[in-house]
Order: sequence, then C-alpha cells, then structure tokens
Amino acid sequence: MRPKKTRWVKCEPGERCFRPQCKPLNKLDGVYMTIDEFEAIRLSHLEGLTQMQVAKKMKVHRSTISRILESAHKKIADALVNIKAIKIEGGCCKFKEK
Repeated sequence: MRPKKTRWVKCEPGERCFRPQCKPLNKLDGVYMTIDEFEAIRLSHLEGLTQMQVAKKMKVHRSTISRILESAHKKIADALVNIKAIKIEGGCCKFKEK
C-alpha cells in the first residue's frame, strides 16, 4: 500500500470532542474523525469551497478530498443517528502558518 500524502491544514482543532448530553458518559460510544477530515468539512461546508479548491488548499488530489469527505460524512451521520460522541484527532497532517 502506498504511504499517505501529507495533507496541509490551517485550522488546528485542539482538544475537540462533541458528545450528546442525553446519554451518560459510561454508556456513550464514539467515532474518531481525523484532523484532515475535520479540515475538509470546514473548507467545503463552512467556507463553501469546491472540492477542487479544497484539494489545492490541502495540497492533495481532488479524488482524495472526495474520499476524505465521504469518510467524514459517514462518521458524522453515524454519530448523529446512533447517538455517539465525535473525537477529532490524528491523521497525516501538517499545519500551515496562519
């Protein structure tokens, strides 16, 4: 398998965990979203950029962004539908200077 290309991100999420308040912590499952998935969602949906524009900013191919967004969407849907927490961490990223 080919090694993953480094994805460049601007928005460092820091310590981010989103969890539903309707379930006690000891009964709560979670999903893990990588920092590059978080950044792709931010750029695409919050900033309103096209996949091509997101790809340029993150310095990867457009098809890679498509796969990253698909993975992120599945994780977000899983968390919302199945009442799970979302923890953002990891991924092969380097942070741009602001």
